[in-house]
Amino acid sequence: MIILGIETSCDETSAAVVRDGREVLSNVVFSQTHLHAAFGGVVPEIASRAHLETLPGVIETAVSQAGVKWREIDAISVTYGPGLASSLLVGMSSAKALALRLNIPLILVNHVEAHVYSVFLGKEAPQPEDIVPFLALVVSGGHTCLIKVEFPGKYELLGQTTDDAAGEAFDKAANVLGLGYPGGPAIERASADGDPDYVQFPRGNYKQYNPRLKGLRPELCFSFSGVKTALIYYLKRHPVPPEKNESKKIIGSIAASYQEAIVDAIVEKAGKAIGNMRWMVAGGGVILNSRLRQKLMLLAKEKSFHLLMAEPAYCADNAAMVAGIAYKQKNVTGEKAFAIDAQPNLRVGENFD
Repeated sequence: MIILGIETSCDETSAAVVRDGREVLSNVVFSQTHLHAAFGGVVPEIASRAHLETLPGVIETAVSQAGVKWREIDAISVTYGPGLASSLLVGMSSAKALALRLNIPLILVNHVEAHVYSVFLGKEAPQPEDIVPFLALVVSGGHTCLIKVEFPGKYELLGQTTDDAAGEAFDKAANVLGLGYPGGPAIERASADGDPDYVQFPRGNYKQYNPRLKGLRPELCFSFSGVKTALIYYLKRHPVPPEKNESKKIIGSIAASYQEAIVDAIVEKAGKAIGNMRWMVAGGGVILNSRLRQKLMLLAKEKSFHLLMAEPAYCADNAAMVAGIAYKQKNVTGEKAFAIDAQPNLRVGENFD
């Protein structure tokens, strides 16, 4: 089965063609980073306008690179949430039009669940149903969560961020430190020669009861607003000296300490959440962070579980994961898929009938 996937949930415009849920025939991604860099973060209006301008060409390129004809495509899949409403609408409108024009099924996909599936792309990866139940860790610009998965389609959200996602926390820190955008790679580059013990930042723990988090485990929820605030106050108390060489060294150590605090919080809670499960999978753009990957591998060795991390090409937002999960999990399809609007606040495991 050949599925064309479309992803426009935030600031990446992507289309991909995937055969049988695993063989990626093409995966085209147009990054909008250069459009948002001057603002230090994603501007929804700019993002949706860029999707409108680039998506048709991205789709054409994906089909061409896949070496398939339009008549060979069996279904269209698209992200319908969570994400930026205006961005989601661009992808959904295009997907609905294509499915109607080609007279083929439309499959709606949850963006976070697609990140979970990203680790299974490629012929060498195990089948998800062969390793259930497993723990999924999704860490990206907009999401930080721990999910127990009994695939396909059965999810239990164990914990999530109560404020900023890890990627947002990196963006804000990079902006304060003058390191540029996007923040995650900028913080990692600055940290390369820094001392992670230079500043003791809080570890993003969250243990208070919050009715908004009903059904979740407070000890598995994240809070990154504290470490962000701690960074701001630290810089007020300890201004970085103007000398270029000295300031570069100090900023590197502050960045390394900040990165260590976020990574430690993620790894600590993942270690608590794994329980008796023998497999953990990890996806999302922040999983590209080498320090996080290193510490997750150490955790897997310490607790004797198997760890699968998404390939770098499938960590950030991409349509291959959207097409891949659509093959396995057709929760929202048929006539109801055409009637459903974008769901910017869609939760893991939530379906609209």
